[in-house]
Amino acid sequence: MSDLTSPTPRNPLKLLSPLWSPWGMIVLILALIAVLDPRNMGAIIEIAIRALGGTAPYILFAVVTIAYLSASGAEAIIANVFKGREYRMIILAALVGGLAPFCSCEVIPFIAGLLAMGVPLGPVMAFWLASPLVDPPSLLITAGALGWNFAIAKAVTAVLLGLAGGFIVSFLVKTGAYKNVLRPRKSAGCGCGPSPIDQKPVWKFWVEAPRRATFMELGKENMLFLLKWMSLAYLLEALMITYVPADLIAGVLGGEGPKPVILSALIGAPAYLNGYIAPPLLAGLMEQGMTAGAAMAFMVAGAVSSIPAMTAVWSLVKPRVFFTYMSLGIFGAMVAGFAFGAIA
Repeated sequence: MSDLTSPTPRNPLKLLSPLWSPWGMIVLILALIAVLDPRNMGAIIEIAIRALGGTAPYILFAVVTIAYLSASGAEAIIANVFKGREYRMIILAALVGGLAPFCSCEVIPFIAGLLAMGVPLGPVMAFWLASPLVDPPSLLITAGALGWNFAIAKAVTAVLLGLAGGFIVSFLVKTGAYKNVLRPRKSAGCGCGPSPIDQKPVWKFWVEAPRRATFMELGKENMLFLLKWMSLAYLLEALMITYVPADLIAGVLGGEGPKPVILSALIGAPAYLNGYIAPPLLAGLMEQGMTAGAAMAFMVAGAVSSIPAMTAVWSLVKPRVFFTYMSLGIFGAMVAGFAFGAIA
């Protein structure tokens, strides 16, 4: 007797899911170029490979740095920042916000633990605003794509934005603007392991086999992660240089006055992908006429309002605090754009 049971229909979206990965997008883009414009294929690939090769030393150093920080448990020292007087906490939280090698979901239990322990909202906000803007890998990637002047200005912006946001929120708390800031939350694992608050760093991580394994595993994982995203970023940059008219970019995001900076800050949120793919794309836009101030505003606003950063804040605090975070980030991006544009 033949089997009359009908096979389970396959979801067509699942079959297409590999195309939306970075490698899938690279293959798809190259295939489209090969069909639609084969004459420019070689030039586009050459631009992308040359740019990727120039950033390779920064990528390698970033991979080793983040693997070392994670394997040694260096993020544990961040917890010590949130002790002592509130103003001292705000200053230290803004200074070290960019050094914490947390993944997006690891920030959630870390901040939840701090707020539950009674750490004031001011220092937490300072950390939250500074942290998405810069970390060791993205700082190096930014330097490789846009130069050390831009990377250092971005790091300084992260600290200043954290300081300003921390002190503003601290003042608002004292006026009674925020009460019961935490959302009701059930404890749940996120896959990134426990919060590192109670751990102690082991700088000579190689003396412990599990930490050596962590170093190797994270090194490989981050190398593949950065390689795929940077390859896609530089391919998109090559497409931008080849096909996007410079006059168009210069007309919208170039020139003098506040318009380019304000527009870049406002579109930074929906257009921002992540801290690794943004610098090469901005390098391409700046080649086409985007101003330095507009690029800085785009990067700052985009980092603060990226989906991982927003999710970490929204999942823990009530809407009033969330909208304060977003307002400070976008307004701070505009200020940073005007200041960097004037200096650059």
